[in-house]
Amino acid sequence: MKTYGLRDIIGPIMVGPSSSHTAGALRIASIARKLFGGTPATARFTLYGSFAATGSGHGTDKALVAGIIGLAADDPNVSCSFELAEEAGVAIDIVWDTATACDHPNTVDVHCEDGDGNVLDMRGVSIGGGAAVIRRINGIDVDITGEHTSVVVHQHDVRGVLAHISSVLASCGINIATANLHRTEKRGDAFTVLETDDDVDGKVREYLILHPDILNARVIPAMSATDGEPVEVPADADEVFARWNYTSGAELLALCEREGATIAEAFRAREEALCAKQGASADIDAYLDRVLAVMDTAATTPITAPERSIGGLIGGEAAKVTESLNGDDKKRHLMDPLTAQAAIYALATLETNAKMGIIVATPTAGSSGVLPGVLLAMRDVRGYSHDELREGILTAAAVGYIVARNASVSGAEGGCQAEVGSAAAMAAAAAVAMAGGTPTQALDAASNVIQCLLGLVCDPVGGLVELPCQKRDATAAPVALVCAQIALAGVENLVPFDENVAVMDKVGRELPMELRETARGGIAAAPSACRFCAGC
Repeated sequence: MKTYGLRDIIGPIMVGPSSSHTAGALRIASIARKLFGGTPATARFTLYGSFAATGSGHGTDKALVAGIIGLAADDPNVSCSFELAEEAGVAIDIVWDTATACDHPNTVDVHCEDGDGNVLDMRGVSIGGGAAVIRRINGIDVDITGEHTSVVVHQHDVRGVLAHISSVLASCGINIATANLHRTEKRGDAFTVLETDDDVDGKVREYLILHPDILNARVIPAMSATDGEPVEVPADADEVFARWNYTSGAELLALCEREGATIAEAFRAREEALCAKQGASADIDAYLDRVLAVMDTAATTPITAPERSIGGLIGGEAAKVTESLNGDDKKRHLMDPLTAQAAIYALATLETNAKMGIIVATPTAGSSGVLPGVLLAMRDVRGYSHDELREGILTAAAVGYIVARNASVSGAEGGCQAEVGSAAAMAAAAAVAMAGGTPTQALDAASNVIQCLLGLVCDPVGGLVELPCQKRDATAAPVALVCAQIALAGVENLVPFDENVAVMDKVGRELPMELRETARGGIAAAPSACRFCAGC
């Protein structure tokens, strides 16, 4: 199971509109590019499941092309990737296969070729929040999660190859975390996939391919690697991480009690320990500052400079609500300033997301308006400080990690409750922590949200992260504040947080396929929505 860190839950910082369908797809194509060894001459992408049903509206095709030509998830040029690919001489073919069933709804097959006869066939799945897993390479089943730096070796299945691989890594001072051999048949072609605790540089590949039975070797950097410089792994890294790690709400509360820490302090310590274990500098405050800066821009720009979305369904809503609340007729001011500002910021963030602007997935792009809406409103209306906002983000990440680990934050897997519901639960816990509540009250607030938004379906009109996504974000932000206030008042929950997460997971998986991001049910199937989609 993947070990989620701060950047997995509060992030990625990315071009919208979808963390699973845009950032996750880009990640898959980026891995294909690394495995292929550079930019191919031709690339064919075959999309299945939710990818095929809603990928056009999510910009999945643009993201795949962006990844194969080397763009990053937060590069504003993702939206014009087809033009850039044409300029680079890369022939692109997109196949939307809505008929073939796959184990995971966000599945894509990537086929790359060049003029020298090199070919790569790879299957990847996007598992939510911008993360991805590689399931197959050249017909051989593999399992590359991206938690660690991976070395992927294509070889003949003969004696001595594994010994050569391990000796090369040992001589380069690289510790192997896991090693798995995947093969078609005895003495046939095989892939050895090694996950390492250390960064791997280019010289390792040069040494590996000296063996005559090694056909190729590629390095895939860790998916959640920080922007900081590599650091030496402390001798007690595993022990320190075990001290601060937790896997459930109950364990988190016990950890806070044992260490005399807030949730934010506990998660900060866990993140520092996780990064140390992975040989990376944490740079937590620098990352949080960047997150807040991106959130601020995404939540404020559309209020004064609105633009229409890529799909044309939204644009200008935040400005309209702001104008209505600035009017003289007080009878039309139905929200107090805090909840009103939270809703406006959430509306605005989704406008930024829908025009393929840069946002922070929290925990997904489709739910990226909820947490900024609450945090920035508390700053602007109630005067919370920058440091208190950092505390709120860390608290939100601590809660989101539990949901991602034990349930899902992907709409294709668990419906909108997994995205907007999780985001609102994170925001409610953050609000409680910033207001001085206890760790127990923070989890009670998150539980309140899950119960209120349980069963929320994912039904994007036309497959676009626009309608009803924007309004759900805007209403979920005030819901988070209400649920936080209930918890702060000392109202306890009969059902504990972990049980609420388990119920949300069960309900999400029981939702029919039509209500899990396929744009074939719910609001997306209403007559007016179908007319917008030209009868899709």
